[in-house]
Amino acid sequence: MKSVGVIGVGEIGRAIVEGLCGGDDESPEVFLSPRGARPAAELAERYAGVRVCADNQQVVDRSEVVIIAVRRQDRHEALAGLRVGDDRIVVNLMAGVGNDELRRTLGTGAPLVRAIPLPAVRERRSVTVVHPSHPEVDALFERLGGALPVADEDAFNVCSALTGTLTTHYAYLATLASWAADHGIGAEVADRYVRGLFQGVGRSLGDETRSLDRLAADHETPNGNNERIRTTWFGPANSAALTRALDALLADLG
Repeated sequence: MKSVGVIGVGEIGRAIVEGLCGGDDESPEVFLSPRGARPAAELAERYAGVRVCADNQQVVDRSEVVIIAVRRQDRHEALAGLRVGDDRIVVNLMAGVGNDELRRTLGTGAPLVRAIPLPAVRERRSVTVVHPSHPEVDALFERLGGALPVADEDAFNVCSALTGTLTTHYAYLATLASWAADHGIGAEVADRYVRGLFQGVGRSLGDETRSLDRLAADHETPNGNNERIRTTWFGPANSAALTRALDALLADLG
């Protein structure tokens, strides 16, 4: 593709632009909405092929692929009166907004693809769930770390619910570092050790020959420290609470 437009230059919109334009290969032209004026201006200053448009309609008119990355609650204001030709490809990043609803809002016959890019697309190392599969959109996200098409919107919403656990993981790590600091380890030392500990665990996820259950077992010895924390803290009650939270989120997304 030669041109990509981004409506909504928040964290994810910005990460996509940085991923598309930050490599050594040829970058597409990128057109940004004026929404999020400061990050849009910073991106345009940093990358030669990035331009900030006067309004969202200009983004659509200049782009082959239009990425809608506004918050769900802002969609009516951002998309009101927008005219999207059938020759465009629209990528819908709005959690909880299905393609049928978006098509009614836009009144277009253009292909619509939902996607769940994560901030690591800026480093081109994050797999992005998409539905339905589309060659241009798949190619865009392959460039940013990989595309993972799923069969239907139900499966897509399950994956979307899973992304709601990311900040819980960071909060868990912060709690570990805080606990260590409370027990006399310097805060900087605790922070550095927790980061290093879980960066190492994260790298093991690249070994797709072992299931997640197998990885857990391989990091645990019978009656050892890991088994003790897993069975006393993350026991059936906490597991059930997590499942209920995910089910409730999935119901809202569907």
